[in-house]
Amino acid sequence: MSGLMLGMLLAALDQTIVGTALPTIVGELGGINHYSWVVTAYLLASTASTPLYGKISDLIGRRPVFLFSIGTFLVGSLLAGLSQNMTELIFTRGIQGIGAGGLMTLAFTIISDVVSPRERGRYQGLFGAVFGVASVAGPLVGGYFAETNWRWIFYINVPLAIVAIIVAYRVMRLIPFHKREHKIDWLGAGLLVIGVSALLLALSWGGSEYAWTSGTILGLFAIGAVFTVLFLVQESRASEPILPLRLFRRPTFALANGAGFILGLVMFGSIIFIPLYLQIVKGASPTKSGLLMLPMMAGVIVTSVLTGRAMSRIGRYKWFPVAGSVLLGLGILLFTQLQVDSSLGVAFCYMVLIGIGLGLSMQSLIMAVQNAVEMKDLGAGTSAVTFFRSLGGSFGVAILGAVLSSRLATETALRVPDSLRGLTPEQTASVQGTLGTGTISINEPSKILALPDAVRNAIQVSFVDSLHTVFLVAGLIAIVAVVVTVLLPDRELRGGPAGQPPTAAEMEAKAESLI
Repeated sequence: MSGLMLGMLLAALDQTIVGTALPTIVGELGGINHYSWVVTAYLLASTASTPLYGKISDLIGRRPVFLFSIGTFLVGSLLAGLSQNMTELIFTRGIQGIGAGGLMTLAFTIISDVVSPRERGRYQGLFGAVFGVASVAGPLVGGYFAETNWRWIFYINVPLAIVAIIVAYRVMRLIPFHKREHKIDWLGAGLLVIGVSALLLALSWGGSEYAWTSGTILGLFAIGAVFTVLFLVQESRASEPILPLRLFRRPTFALANGAGFILGLVMFGSIIFIPLYLQIVKGASPTKSGLLMLPMMAGVIVTSVLTGRAMSRIGRYKWFPVAGSVLLGLGILLFTQLQVDSSLGVAFCYMVLIGIGLGLSMQSLIMAVQNAVEMKDLGAGTSAVTFFRSLGGSFGVAILGAVLSSRLATETALRVPDSLRGLTPEQTASVQGTLGTGTISINEPSKILALPDAVRNAIQVSFVDSLHTVFLVAGLIAIVAVVVTVLLPDRELRGGPAGQPPTAAEMEAKAESLI
């Protein structure tokens, strides 16, 4: 447990730890034009490699694949800390991402190897708590090291990874695994990596690096679509597919992954804007904004642990993701009521609600998928959940980011010119120099806070009104997740106490798997 939880902590932490420190890193290394690639490289590598780890671990065993992923992450972290320019940092972040792709999915898979679905919830609830801690602690730790030495953002992973390797090497050999004859679908793997990478690049660059209608973005979408179709064709023919398409014939597998995609879109696509609200509107530093996210982290941690125990006791999972989707959507919609002068206490209540919704949803969907697949497909099935959630997050960041940028441009165009009228010529020139062409960089809150009161207030009001639109769109999308989770079959978790004969639900699930 300690080795697996450390591995998951490493991967989850590096999804968010770099964001708050990026301005500092760019200030030292230069290369502002490649700013977004530091995050994109990690996202590309981890998302595209996730399904590969699941399937390969099904074929050759979990232990060597897990050790490889930790080792790769360790090397990538060490090299990232030693980077002397942006090119080196981007490349080493890609190495980190390759390692991270296996850490999260294999942690859940390995637990499922040794614990029955009925008893698994209490353990996976702890992993949900680790994910919650990492999601909120990432910006906090990143902000702290940004103010001291940003290289320790990456160096801190090295001792943790070494401990995880030692623990996994000594203990994981106890997990029984029988290798079987296999033929790895390398062609399918290549098609998947190219297709996913093209789509993620289009989503990452669209609206920022290039216009959505530019030839580059449209070309990337076309490449992604073509290679995705080729991947599906290959998977339907391969003897050992990376993502077995036959699994989607099972309603539980298809619906749970669909819900995971939608919840990933809502979660990653909207929650990333909450720290910006705290920094731009409330004037919090990167470190303080991380601390102010603690209510959400508390909601995730407590609910994940309690949900895991409840699922083990009740023996069913369906209504946990349903309730979680409802609460997540409600919490996000309530954020449309926040104003510039709203108290932090109100924001904290909304954060707790979102945290509870996440704690109820994420682990229960993994349980649903693992309960629906056979042991031979456990790695592929579990990695599919992580893959679709990450893919949903990528779509969410792109879609809701585009909504925010478009709305913010409109709102500031209405308010900022009027706010300049009462300024002296010197102040006006200074503001125009800061704003440049008129576009507002929400990634630099300190510059916004340094503007004259009238201009700063105009931008803050514009930003809050723009956020209302973002959270409204995210909340409406969350309603779709509610519908999808309601449609989930209400299966009983397999595997009661030792020696107990299979239940009718287990026999029914087995029959479904044979169809």
